Amino acid sequence: MKKSLAILLSTVLLLAMILSGCGAKTSTAKTGDIKPTTLNFWTFQELHKGFMDDAVATWNKNHPDKPIVLKTDVYPYDEQHNKLLIALQSGTGAPDIVDIEISKFANFLKGSKPGLVELNDVVEPVKDKLIMGRMENYAKDGKYYGIDYHVGAEVMYYNKALFEQAGVNINDIVTWDDYIAAGKKIVEKTGKPMTTLETTEHWSYYPLINMQGSDLLGKNGEVILDNEINKKTLEMLKDMLYKDKIAVPAPGGFHHSEEYWAWMNKGNAASVWMPMWYMGRFVQYMPDLKGQMVIRPMPIFPGGKKSAGMGGTGTAITTQGKNIELAKQFLAEAKLSKDGSIKTWSLLGFDPIRSDAWTDPAMSADNKYTDYFGTDIFNTLKAVIGDIGSINVGAKFPNAITLLQKNICFKVLKEQSQTPEQALKEAAEELRTK
Repeated sequence: MKKSLAILLSTVLLLAMILSGCGAKTSTAKTGDIKPTTLNFWTFQELHKGFMDDAVATWNKNHPDKPIVLKTDVYPYDEQHNKLLIALQSGTGAPDIVDIEISKFANFLKGSKPGLVELNDVVEPVKDKLIMGRMENYAKDGKYYGIDYHVGAEVMYYNKALFEQAGVNINDIVTWDDYIAAGKKIVEKTGKPMTTLETTEHWSYYPLINMQGSDLLGKNGEVILDNEINKKTLEMLKDMLYKDKIAVPAPGGFHHSEEYWAWMNKGNAASVWMPMWYMGRFVQYMPDLKGQMVIRPMPIFPGGKKSAGMGGTGTAITTQGKNIELAKQFLAEAKLSKDGSIKTWSLLGFDPIRSDAWTDPAMSADNKYTDYFGTDIFNTLKAVIGDIGSINVGAKFPNAITLLQKNICFKVLKEQSQTPEQALKEAAEELRTK
């Protein structure tokens, strides 16, 4: 009897194992049979491709029932934006997902029906956790069309070795008057300039007027380029170069030139102000300054703000895509989730747009950025983040930035062929006719 019972139980167990095995095999085969959906992504930044590739791997792990393949094309900056504009105007050829740089974004929101998909249904559920000033840069009539990678907080990068050599305490610099006075001591004691100013780009000038509540355009898109704040700020920069003599024009004309990186890498200037996303340029292109640079808040103007949100790239979804809802879900997980926001820091060295990411333990973990700048990077960000709002990116913004770069900064700070008032007035009048 016992022998018969044992045989019966063994048979049942064997059948159960066979059925279980068949079930698992069927499930695996079913998942493996799901054909991934291919989404096309255009960008002008190779680093963004790496971020999105990681996001795809995470998506496919979290959503095995709807896998995707991201086919990415990395184009030169102007070529990509021109190609996208033609595709959207002609009604064919646009990708599913695309990066659009902030100074170009207004070109894609013209008309009553932009060729980009409204993202409110994925943005609004997490609005209380986002730095919404960054989202407003990609909005029109209350509708959000792009999601940024970072806050872009403007900060000061100081070379502490040169400050120690000059006997100047970095932490004593609070105002711009303090900064100019410290610069004179730096020049006197080290023979090196306090800073460099861009003459063909806008990163030295634009954040300073924004910190004083000014802009290139008003809230309704009107031209305010030639107002008094903008004029006095440009005069201050010109004085740094030719009166106070604490600054020099950036080698190569701007802070993204290879000539500048090679020059700065030798410790040739005591400081430079740029957004936090510029950390990556230091790490990648100025390796010899590792351990010498520290990040601190910007000097302030009387009654002004401690920082400004500068630069940015809005990732958007075009209306030509065949899988719009899937693209939107993927983009939301990649850039609006807490984990995705943390990866903008760990993979790209950007200051995340979700505030709840800043206190996550992952943000204080050692990485190549803390090795380079120290561990107090996010203390600086927390100290200034409350002052960061949006900028006015109306329809004339792309032309305003071009005039600022190619005419105003170059003619005043490099050529000295016009006074600040003349250059701003001439550019403003031209902009008003467009």
